[in-house]
Amino acid sequence: MPLSEHEQRMLEQMERALYAEDPKFATALEGSELRTYTRKRVYQAAVGFLVGIALLMGGMVAQQVWLSVVGFLIMLGCAVLAVTGWKKPVVAPAPRQGVDGPQPAAGQGGAAKRTMMNRIEDRWQRRRDERER
Repeated sequence: MPLSEHEQRMLEQMERALYAEDPKFATALEGSELRTYTRKRVYQAAVGFLVGIALLMGGMVAQQVWLSVVGFLIMLGCAVLAVTGWKKPVVAPAPRQGVDGPQPAAGQGGAAKRTMMNRIEDRWQRRRDERER
């Protein structure tokens, strides 16, 4: 279902706000580097999963329980790797001076998120108020 014109404008405004707030993070999200990283990690996990299946079956045929257990553990690890491979760890940006003053220290990351959410909520409320006029 396509987005309405209003939803598209809201999305564009959110994207601009993200670029203004943290351009390094925004470019990391849009770039093909993330897709390449994800694709590579999932392919590696799939190959590892197949190796795990081969070890599991080989252990069953050779009647070596330990080999089957190792194969199962490899399969399990690769499945977890594939599922968690969808998210690339993001490097925290260097602290900078912004419109709201200095960024909080490392132990105060939750406060930064709350202030960003407060700003988003305030903007949302202002837009809603402007529409009602």
